[in-house]
Amino acid sequence: MSVKIRLQRHGRTHAPYYHIVVADSRAPRDGKFIEKIGMYNPTTVPATIELNIDSAVNWLNNGAQPTDTCRAILSYKGALYKHHLLGGVAKGALTEEQANAKFEAWVNDKVSKVVAHVEKTATSKADAKAAALAHETKVKEARAAKLAEKLAAAEAAANPVAEAEVEVTEEAPATEEAPAATEETNSAE
Repeated sequence: MSVKIRLQRHGRTHAPYYHIVVADSRAPRDGKFIEKIGMYNPTTVPATIELNIDSAVNWLNNGAQPTDTCRAILSYKGALYKHHLLGGVAKGALTEEQANAKFEAWVNDKVSKVVAHVEKTATSKADAKAAALAHETKVKEARAAKLAEKLAAAEAAANPVAEAEVEVTEEAPATEEAPAATEETNSAE
């Protein structure tokens, strides 16, 4: 019996998530499996991967062949590296403590890289959002200025009477002096 480590699709349309399973190669993709060893969700940033590394290494030691995508996932999580180190232990190239120390150092380095990637992604999104907001503010101010100009021009064109009233108010002091002159003439009589 040929055993494969492969993905089993779940989820709705356009929102997949996968179970990482060990299954007979003749079984259908979403059908019968031997053991579930993890879960993979590609829709998150970064992709969420939960994997039982010890179980995966055990199946690799027993001859299970991962598919291409599962090989990439196992490599990303360190299962293939641990399998490689245990092969060195079996050959006597290093001790189990040395292999575990190397694996732990690799895992810590990998975690720091993933955290740095998440922070970089978050800051780039925040910077892009701030730049978009600043651009929108400039556009809004420009639109408001144009609208104010149009309204002022439309108001001036619609109310020529207002201009005439301004002229009349300027002439008004001259008409006020005229009654005073008539009063003087009346008092002289």
